[in-house]
Amino acid sequence: MLEKVFKLSENNTTVKTEILAGVTTFMTMAYILAVNPSILSAAGMDQGAVFTATVLASFLGTSCMALFANYPFALAPGMGLNAYFAYTVVLGYGYPWQAALAAVFVEGVVFILLSLFNVREAIFNSIPMNLKKAVSVGIGFFIAFIGLQNAKIVVGGATLVELFSLNAVEGASMSDVGITVVLAIAGVFITSILVIKKIKGNILWGILITWILGILCQFAGIYVPNPALGYYGLLPDFSAGLSVPGLAPIFCRLDFSAIPLAEFVVIIVAFLFVDMFDTLGTLIGVASKADMLDEDGRLPNIKGALLADAVATTAGAVLGTSTTTTFVESASGVSEGGRTGLTAMTTAVLFGLSLLLSPIFLAIPSFATAPALIVVGFYMVNQVGGIDFSDYAEGIPAFICISAMPFFYSISEGISMGVISYVILNLVSGKTKEKKISVVMYVLAALFLLKYFLI
Repeated sequence: MLEKVFKLSENNTTVKTEILAGVTTFMTMAYILAVNPSILSAAGMDQGAVFTATVLASFLGTSCMALFANYPFALAPGMGLNAYFAYTVVLGYGYPWQAALAAVFVEGVVFILLSLFNVREAIFNSIPMNLKKAVSVGIGFFIAFIGLQNAKIVVGGATLVELFSLNAVEGASMSDVGITVVLAIAGVFITSILVIKKIKGNILWGILITWILGILCQFAGIYVPNPALGYYGLLPDFSAGLSVPGLAPIFCRLDFSAIPLAEFVVIIVAFLFVDMFDTLGTLIGVASKADMLDEDGRLPNIKGALLADAVATTAGAVLGTSTTTTFVESASGVSEGGRTGLTAMTTAVLFGLSLLLSPIFLAIPSFATAPALIVVGFYMVNQVGGIDFSDYAEGIPAFICISAMPFFYSISEGISMGVISYVILNLVSGKTKEKKISVVMYVLAALFLLKYFLI
């Protein structure tokens, strides 16, 4: 049966190889089960319910990838997209998380239509490569900045931001906030060493080791919980057994009326823009590593893969989580020989089983997940080497895009300013014919300019 469904012999693989590859992929991306609830809870969402939504969206999306496309790629709520959801749309613009979920839902529906009619590929191909890479780099800096803030390594101060000190956080002491900052810094070094050593599941292991060090500090009395400041005990709470957190607080809580139409469209476009590049870039990059691309550099049956991503995003919004997308960590399973949907299905099953481990994932503190954000930021920033800064008409818009995201604390602002500056600078300097700027770029630039005039 497995042979018939996943065409194992045709892809020169075995059941054992595929299952081991699926386990490897799960290990490398399981950190999202701790990080995503932590990020979305900052938007006021119930952390336990978000954990369940994250698991179900990951299970559904990865299963769809296995069945629709027969590819070894796994899906989960995407890093960067969850940060944009929580820190820009909700905390930045002040809209309720229910409205942000509505935007994600509409994005998913639009993606389904774009995927069915092959428009998504056409849009992706119309965006300049340097700007695509700049978006990835900017998101990397933004995520790393959030990690530094969550760990209190960076705090607000006279210079807007400054390095942590006990005086900078009211009521803080070395036994609560102070020691967690030290642990977070240690976590960055631990995770970095694991990355350098190419340990499988390095980010997950970094989170777990940092958390265990915190537990040891609690046992030794070095760390003392201080609920008034949001610092709680670090041990998992198994008092309710292995029960699964309910979805009720966030399930199907979409609100389409809380955001003005013009701003709603801009938010949807930002979600579309980031998710589009993230998904297609990941698919092509990982498929290239697995030698799945054809002689023209295209991925066969990419339509099924894109449809799986779109369906997962739509369903994930209903469940109560931010945009679900294909994870670059899928490359770890491909490196272990994964070549078919059986790898993805194995990963999906492991996501499903992780529902029973909610007390563990929900007990992981922000100082343990912060190093993961910083290291994921590093992975995304390394795209900067591929940007052509020698061509100023390319390099300046890329720089503006990258800088705007962390400095303005908004992914969408970075995308908006990157697109607008690219079109204007090339238009004024007479490079539009040479660069062959697409109609899509002009339309996007016009939409983003309208946002600043109308809002």
